[in-house]
Amino acid sequence: MVKQRYSEYVRVFGARVDIDEFARLYVFRSQGGAVKIPKGMDANFDEPGTDGERAIKSLIQTYNKSNSEKWEQEIFKQRRRLADAERALHAKPTKKAANDKRIATNRIEQMLGWLDDLKRTEPKSRDSRIFSKSYCPVMVFENGHRVVKPMRYLCRPAGMPASFDEKYPGCFNARRDNLEGFWKNQFGQTHGIVLATSFFENVSRHRLEDRELRHGESEENVRIEFRPQTGGVMHAACLWSRWIGPDGSELLSFAAITDEPPAEVAATGHDRCIIPIDPGNIDAWLDPNGDLVKSYAILDARERPYYEHRLAA
Repeated sequence: MVKQRYSEYVRVFGARVDIDEFARLYVFRSQGGAVKIPKGMDANFDEPGTDGERAIKSLIQTYNKSNSEKWEQEIFKQRRRLADAERALHAKPTKKAANDKRIATNRIEQMLGWLDDLKRTEPKSRDSRIFSKSYCPVMVFENGHRVVKPMRYLCRPAGMPASFDEKYPGCFNARRDNLEGFWKNQFGQTHGIVLATSFFENVSRHRLEDRELRHGESEENVRIEFRPQTGGVMHAACLWSRWIGPDGSELLSFAAITDEPPAEVAATGHDRCIIPIDPGNIDAWLDPNGDLVKSYAILDARERPYYEHRLAA
């Protein structure tokens, strides 16, 4: 779970907000770009205070209106399909009619859920949760200032082809033991910080329950949320890159640095953990100047909270 409100970075760190980058992202989405922007990020523009924020709010409203109309049309289409299937089943049960009824029912339920979520105004914790390829604010150091930019959570390093995302779908994490290998062009060069209150990991249920698989039991994956026992915000260490495509298109993306887990995380069956930077080292981390020794020292001097866990909703 991350802090999607960039006002948090402004309030705590005096960071500047790169509103032009936010605008570029929302314009790209409005033009049909396939980007995942959580509802929590949209909320930054609920009460705009500048012309730039007002322009982004207008883009969000237009985008939401378009989706609402599209989903309502799909619901109408699926309700007609459902009615046809029910009439067919009443006259003569067939596999096709039963399948049409199942698909239409599921699609209607899905679309109604999307519409409800679109129209919802009260915030929920899931609004700030990110998955692979989701966007969130990331704080970096630029021209002597702390700056907040929107970035995608799955890093595509500069110089890589766009197909990199599909070839390396796990690059939302950057392993500490590979920082001078795969991540050598980012480590010591382009560091970032993401404010997070928890993180999520997939583990096997039987390992979480500290047992062997039962006879005939299939392995089941469950998602766990880890949260510092003391609460509060973690300053998660990240690497980021600005990718420029052959056509001049740009992508800002990042990966969270992970390391061997503390005992309580390992006990759940997971083998990685994010690295929370000590607040006193944030500026040194954001502006590494190629100093790998200092960068490693900052990672080693991390905060080490005790992590509680629970099954994720």
